[in-house]
Amino acid sequence: MMKVKVILSAIALLCVGFAAQAQEVKIGYTNVEFIMDLMPEMEQIAADIKDYETQLQTTLQIKGEDFQRQVQTFEQASQTMTEEARAAKVQELTALRDNLQKMESDTQISYQRKLGELLSPVQTKVVNAINAVAAENNYTHIFAESAGQAPILLYTKEEDKFTELVLAKLGLEMPVAPAGN
Repeated sequence: MMKVKVILSAIALLCVGFAAQAQEVKIGYTNVEFIMDLMPEMEQIAADIKDYETQLQTTLQIKGEDFQRQVQTFEQASQTMTEEARAAKVQELTALRDNLQKMESDTQISYQRKLGELLSPVQTKVVNAINAVAAENNYTHIFAESAGQAPILLYTKEEDKFTELVLAKLGLEMPVAPAGN
């Protein structure tokens, strides 16, 4: 009987401890993309990535046009070519087509890599501000408002102004909503 009382007492103390701990939890939420969009650096990043994309597209377009010219030239001259010359040219054009397809794939990878490089300092700055605000305001957990298209939080109090605190930490102002919204 004594063991049962000790076990029940231990369970009660454990539950009280969990309840006390649960009262100390402070959860916040924020929209990282929204904050990043307000960062002044984003205008320059958008211009830089647009220029880079234009360079990549121009290079691809030139290579594609060159390939098309070679195909047209081959089609016009193929009737007068020997079988060996025709086969060699088909093999050359196939290799050029494969290289062009690889270049298109490499262009996408290069674009994503460049975008990541440009965004990395801004992301780091925002994450550091989020961490600092969370520590200064005794938050225990901060969630992103959304992950992809699915919201992470289903309920939160409207008075939680964590995003505004992060914007203030970064020296940015919350945009004013147009009248009627």
